[in-house]
Amino acid sequence: MFPEYRELISKLKIADRHFSHLFDKHNNLDAKILRMESHKETATPEEIETLKKEKLLLKDQIYAVLKKTSA
Repeated sequence: MFPEYRELISKLKIADRHFSHLFDKHNNLDAKILRMESHKETATPEEIETLKKEKLLLKDQIYAVLKKTSA
């Protein structure tokens, strides 16, 4: 995710608790969605869709922090 910001992401994960929380929550949701889609964890299509929307909102928030910090 956002390879052009790899170095900044590494710095923010250490220096910014809020960013680190957003990043970890996004990654945890991604892993949960993958488990659900591979049927290792049970879920309805609606539940998966809801989690995907939440993940996308987190990604947007992460991107906003990256853009603001890099400006």
